[in-house]
Amino acid sequence: MPSKKKGAAKSAAPRKPKELSPLDLLKLEIAAELGLADRVAADGWGMLTARETGRVGGILNRRLRERNVAIGPKGTLVPAE
Repeated sequence: MPSKKKGAAKSAAPRKPKELSPLDLLKLEIAAELGLADRVAADGWGMLTARETGRVGGILNRRLRERNVAIGPKGTLVPAE
């Protein structure tokens, strides 16, 4: 009987899409404005360069300050103190 290899693929059960938090939606909105939404959708955030993610993060930080909100648990947006 062949032994299972470590890290062997599991059955191809369909994944349940992750519910997007308000923070995720804001990041995607900013990525779309910068023309990065297609790359994020196809390859994920990890495939962006440091410069691109820094740009998204900088704009995200500025918008959070303008809206006077902070990042709460699980990506929620809560009023800043």
